[in-house]
Amino acid sequence: MQIILLEKVVNLGELGDVVKVKDGYARNFLIPSGKAKRATPAAMAEFELKRADLEKAQADKLAAAQAQAEQLNGLMVQITRKAGMDGRLFGSVSNFDIAEALEAQGHKVEKATIRMPLGHLKAIGDYTIDIALHTDVIAQVTVSVLGEH
Repeated sequence: MQIILLEKVVNLGELGDVVKVKDGYARNFLIPSGKAKRATPAAMAEFELKRADLEKAQADKLAAAQAQAEQLNGLMVQITRKAGMDGRLFGSVSNFDIAEALEAQGHKVEKATIRMPLGHLKAIGDYTIDIALHTDVIAQVTVSVLGEH
């Protein structure tokens, strides 16, 4: 299916690009989330009329994400969990726990933006976690997992 991107999509293209994607990806994700439209002649003409507004909105989102990243970069969050004598946790620390701890410090972060490529944290220690605030903006936060016996 041919679609017009209404915002930058990772590994797909920039605002205004006409790309070919699988039908299900377009129907089930891109179009319902407002990231794309079908590439019909009428939709392309409408897009060209709204291009300046869409570019301004995208620039505003990028500026807001950069401002939030400045606040988050270098921030340390402490999370306490029950742990055994060997330093392994009973359970784990997930992206939900990190988002909750950040919100307690006054930083609103969606749990889906927290990147944990190695999975949940299952041991005591300090971990550097990436938070993808925008496709071009990634903040790094240190999560210190403390154990209680």
